[in-house]
Amino acid sequence: MEAPPPGSSVGSVKLQAVELLLARNPDPSSSLPYLLRLPLDGGLVFRTKGTWPRTSALYCHPVDPSEWPDAPEIVERVGLRSCARRGAAIDVICDRGREQRSQIVFTKARGRDVVFWQSARTRKQSRPDVAVPTARAQGISELEILVDAHERYPYRFATQRVRAVRRGLPCGDYAVTMDGRIVCAVERKSIDDLVASLTSGRLRYALAELAALPRAAVVVEEGYSRVFAVKYTRASGVADGLAELQIRWPNVPIVHCETRKLAEEWTYRYLAAAYVWACDEPAAQARIGTLSERADASSER
Repeated sequence: MEAPPPGSSVGSVKLQAVELLLARNPDPSSSLPYLLRLPLDGGLVFRTKGTWPRTSALYCHPVDPSEWPDAPEIVERVGLRSCARRGAAIDVICDRGREQRSQIVFTKARGRDVVFWQSARTRKQSRPDVAVPTARAQGISELEILVDAHERYPYRFATQRVRAVRRGLPCGDYAVTMDGRIVCAVERKSIDDLVASLTSGRLRYALAELAALPRAAVVVEEGYSRVFAVKYTRASGVADGLAELQIRWPNVPIVHCETRKLAEEWTYRYLAAAYVWACDEPAAQARIGTLSERADASSER
């Protein structure tokens, strides 16, 4: 285990060779309210969202050790039994009865390097033990899905029979069409984007636009439990706001999936089901207007 010499100081607080320190981030503009310091390489410092990954993995932002304040406001200091590198992760074992084991994981998400602090509990929650099926949805040999041109890091539907076409969409991030008209759209949200758009009011307008389509939905890339783990606004307010939106626009469900992969799978199958519905249901065709248009065209001949 790499560590600074025993008794070396971190600002005005001594960092023992086997001690983890958590302090308040003195930067008021940062969305990450805590600083985490680990006894490796003279002291690794991260900005982070919480004091322990209890309900979900915590995003960490590596910073220069000089960002550790001279007089830190210590929130928690924990003795460690072990702190060691294991490949692309740092294993941290605390010297206490509960909440002992965690990992700092260096990985990639949406094409960029990211760091997460996770425990065995949050790792199991974030990676449900399921295998995504490869059978084609609704028996469609190849489904054309429109992907909004402004969508960053879009779903690729790489394991499904999909032809993705980038195009500007009036609402939603993914859509299917029939006779050139959008019959269904799905808006994708991370939990942070969901909360931000809800509190700003943007989500209300987005649902109003989606509700004008024959079928539409919002898919969230994390479970509903994450609503109650947000740090920067009242969780009860978020839960109440989401419930109110579902009452106001019941035809636009807000669906929570545990992972991005499952959200992508749900989006694929929802759009496929909507496409079949639009093609086969006479009532659906009448609503979309294709039957009346075809009748008008036949009468003109």
